[in-house]
Amino acid sequence: MDASEELPLVHESRPGTVESDAPAVVLVHGRGTNERDLLPIGSQLPEELHVLSVRAPQSMGGPDSYTWYDLDLSGGGLHSSQPDPNGFRRSLDLLHEFVDGAIDVYDLDPDRVGLLGFSQGAITSLSALVERPDSYRWVVALNGYLAESHEDQVDNAEGKPVFVGCGAMDQVIPPQRAERAAELFEEGGADIRFEQYGVGHGTAPQEITDVVQWLEDKY
Repeated sequence: MDASEELPLVHESRPGTVESDAPAVVLVHGRGTNERDLLPIGSQLPEELHVLSVRAPQSMGGPDSYTWYDLDLSGGGLHSSQPDPNGFRRSLDLLHEFVDGAIDVYDLDPDRVGLLGFSQGAITSLSALVERPDSYRWVVALNGYLAESHEDQVDNAEGKPVFVGCGAMDQVIPPQRAERAAELFEEGGADIRFEQYGVGHGTAPQEITDVVQWLEDKY
């Protein structure tokens, strides 16, 4: 069996130009998609980065539709939803385990692994950072927020570079939630960049350009 098949998450791998002890980015997709969804963004990232794009563990019924967790809507509906605690815990544990294993399998530099997540993937990535700040060098969180379950851990990200981007017209995750995440991380001492773009629940070309430029000295 290929060693990569023993990792706990199905994934796509695109090696960068650094052959050993490589910097890497783990792409964490949103609800209802799969490990191929963010590869077009991954292809625009610095060529030195080893790109690993992971699939969420929970099927949503369709052949290409997966989710990191169910939604807890008890707080007032979609716009104020939070991750279901049990599914969220499982996904965070699997993401941490995947990164630990991928470092050995793909000969990555353990001090230069970043996360880039969209929507649910952004929420998962931000919580992963505050849980294990020593495991992640930086995080890009697009159209997401910091889960309430992890707000009290935000000080753990002191000094960590975090890019928070959102759509000004996002009707799935209101931009105010992303802005609040940026404020919390700034209060916790993270090196924050917050940007808002003229799109809905998606990404803008300028956003990806900004992310790539922001990454130039982060890995």
